[in-house]
Amino acid sequence: MKPLEGLVVLEFCQFLSGPSAGLRLADLGARVIKIERPGTGDLCRQLILNNLELNGESALFQTINRNKESFSADLKNTGDLEAVKKLIANADVLIENFRPGTMEKLGLDYESVQSLNPRIVYASVTGYGRVGPWKGKPGQDLLVQSLSGLTWLNGNSDQPPMPFALAVADILTGAHLVQGILACLVRRGITGEGGLVEVSLLESILDFQFEVLTTFLNDGGEQPVRSSINNAHAYLGAPYGVYETADGYIALAMGSVVRLGELLECPEVAAFTDSKEWFTRRDEIKRLLAAHLKKKTTQEWLNVLEPADYWSADVYQWDQLLNHEGFKVLDMILEVSRPGETALKTTRCPIRINGEKFKSPKGAPRIGEDNSTIKGDFGLPE
Repeated sequence: MKPLEGLVVLEFCQFLSGPSAGLRLADLGARVIKIERPGTGDLCRQLILNNLELNGESALFQTINRNKESFSADLKNTGDLEAVKKLIANADVLIENFRPGTMEKLGLDYESVQSLNPRIVYASVTGYGRVGPWKGKPGQDLLVQSLSGLTWLNGNSDQPPMPFALAVADILTGAHLVQGILACLVRRGITGEGGLVEVSLLESILDFQFEVLTTFLNDGGEQPVRSSINNAHAYLGAPYGVYETADGYIALAMGSVVRLGELLECPEVAAFTDSKEWFTRRDEIKRLLAAHLKKKTTQEWLNVLEPADYWSADVYQWDQLLNHEGFKVLDMILEVSRPGETALKTTRCPIRINGEKFKSPKGAPRIGEDNSTIKGDFGLPE
């Protein structure tokens, strides 16, 4: 039995942050029902990455909404709204990630929903919180990364601000939302009370930066200075970074610069015996390393560094990773499908409980695909 079996989650969400939370709850056994507009549904259905469509819809949508059901309802229609309210009365969790004020206009804000179901856990995602000058600003991942200061940590010092090349704010926010939901469910099991869980993309991406923001807050407000070469962390000294080799790249983490110089047979690097200089003369050391590491292949360097337990790694592209036994043994690939349609390969839930990996072959639903089943299960009028 999966840990969340028996729980009903209603997902009033689109795009990534809210649906990623719903996905994780579904992976862990909850029955997740997407409430979607007839005709268009979740706008992510048409959010195409790299022109990759599958069965007429976005592969991204099908990835993040696998293992869910879809109930189509026009929330401006009185009959549909009443049916949804009956679902709410029987649900354990409600997730929404619309702009502030949207659920209030529909009469589905927390106070209204709580009057229908006092035990419900109401989980809400916003871009920047419910108050302040940014509350109405679009909660979009790139915009949040840019405002949060995150983009000034990536790239070298002579490069412009550089965002993460993936929706890091959305996915982190979804993970934080799940944490809050599960905490409220645990409390409800003890007290019988539901609760309101609120997260925002901005707060999540600020929390993601706690390590460097804490340094900034306690270091006289000095802006981080990115390395001018092979930057990988603005607050860490040499050798931290990714370096070119004769046939590829190698990643070097924290470690003694002196020991590294000795292992690589590079006396110019080994000469930096003052550990404070590993930061103050970071770029000088990195330039010496960058020139030296090009002399041999990645594997030749790893053959020296790994037996000495010096923290280092090859730098793989995805084809290399997927063909490596280290990846294969994890069994991370999941295949999902809808009846009569092309299957989609994606990643499974990364959580294991008592050794069990959670894999469901159920693909993302069509809009309103499950209306009849849901109406029957919850006693809704046809």
